[in-house]
Amino acid sequence: MKETAEDLEKNKVIETISQYLDLTVTPFGNEVRSVVRVDKREAMYNGNGTVYLLQMFGVDELVNNRIGAYMVFLNKDDQAGFHTHGTRNEQELYVVMQGEGEYADRAGVTGSIRTQKIKKGSITAVNGIGFHSVKNTTNEPLIIFVITSNEPKK
Repeated sequence: MKETAEDLEKNKVIETISQYLDLTVTPFGNEVRSVVRVDKREAMYNGNGTVYLLQMFGVDELVNNRIGAYMVFLNKDDQAGFHTHGTRNEQELYVVMQGEGEYADRAGVTGSIRTQKIKKGSITAVNGIGFHSVKNTTNEPLIIFVITSNEPKK
């Protein structure tokens, strides 16, 4: 079966990221594996360029989590625009694995914007009322591991 252009693009992203990270997943009780799927997002949340999500876990594989994925910004100025997870009652944690960028957050739609330079090892967190954005500021890939979990019910 011949690979489609979309399959070739996704394989190229995995190949590129594999130069920086080991994409092996060792889930308890299951076979060792790699990326489950690659989601491509153009102008993610009205941002710039393309963002790839390398999904490392299947649906319902993580307890209380919606996402356990590498978010990849291959090019300078690729960006996920301001967004919130409040409508889904979620919190989100970013761990920068590779590269440099800019993280911005604000409380609500009209709050003051706070920006922070991020680099390998930086960690950010946002709760449901917060809005946040991230942008690659260099010519090297910016790779962030994202964990999204549901906020406890009150």
